[in-house]
Amino acid sequence: QVQLVESGGGLVQAGASLRLSCAASGRTFSSSAMGWFRQAPGKEREFVAVISGSGGTYYAHSVKGRFTISRDNAKNTLYLQMNSLKPEDTAVYYCAADSMGQITIATQWHFWGQGTQVTVSS
Repeated sequence: QVQLVESGGGLVQAGASLRLSCAASGRTFSSSAMGWFRQAPGKEREFVAVISGSGGTYYAHSVKGRFTISRDNAKNTLYLQMNSLKPEDTAVYYCAADSMGQITIATQWHFWGQGTQVTVSS
């Protein structure tokens, strides 16, 4: 059974940093794309970042230059380093694995974690 478990969320002030982790189990995703999405209250789940099996990355415009996605295939773990956090980054952050097509569309991903809350105060 595939499981994705996020951790590392919390409450921080604007300008602070957080590092999210997503530990995968049940199968290896080393050759698969993995990504991060987020969902704020009352809004749709939105794309944040993706990393391919070969290490290529792509970011949403709103986080480019502040967030860094990475992966440790030996640990089957995905990371999201978030710097210079802003109140508008407040959301539940989800990791996803196995894109079936368009990487920026949530419905195109096969596996999801339960999410971790990130709250940024001004």
